[in-house]
Amino acid sequence: MTRPFVIVGTDTGVGKTCFSAALVGALNAHYWKPVQSGLEEETDTQTVARLSGVAPDRLLAEAWRLKLPASPHISARAEGVEIDPAALAPPQVEGPLVIETAGGVMVPLNDDVLTIDLLARWRLPVIVVARTALGTINHSLLTLEALRRRDIPVHGVAFMGDAEKAPQETIARLGSVRALGRLPRLDPLARETLRAAFAASFSLSDFT
Repeated sequence: MTRPFVIVGTDTGVGKTCFSAALVGALNAHYWKPVQSGLEEETDTQTVARLSGVAPDRLLAEAWRLKLPASPHISARAEGVEIDPAALAPPQVEGPLVIETAGGVMVPLNDDVLTIDLLARWRLPVIVVARTALGTINHSLLTLEALRRRDIPVHGVAFMGDAEKAPQETIARLGSVRALGRLPRLDPLARETLRAAFAASFSLSDFT
């Protein structure tokens, strides 16, 4: 049986949308981005649609679509609205579901509630997406500690970037977390190259 997964990043722009697209495509999963901040460029849902190749009905509508590319609470404030985290609940779907958060786990949804507070309420298994580049050990271990302090289940960590054996092993060992695999830099980044890279570096049995 395939479980739902929540994809979080150690930082903004770490590559969690790319990983989400790869996982959605591999599992033929539904995808949901609860809060989208920034609408001028391609949204994360549109990116996942382009890179995953799943049917359009598997791409679920965002609960909040905010124009400003900023932290959700700032984007919402700019539009004179406030995100109500209590109204955010994982959609009920048949089959696998991949949920992608906005930014890192400590990103505020409003002036009082952080993304990690929402994750603590959901209690769904979390996959942490981390860079392999300099600084990843600190960001990754802080993210893992924050999740565990709130008893949020951590399924594993997925790395993005060039192979860096030492930091990857350090994060897995000190973070007591399973290293699921690594997606390399892809040029071109396209549906076919992403699918092949995921199949080469990850095992589907880790997600079922």
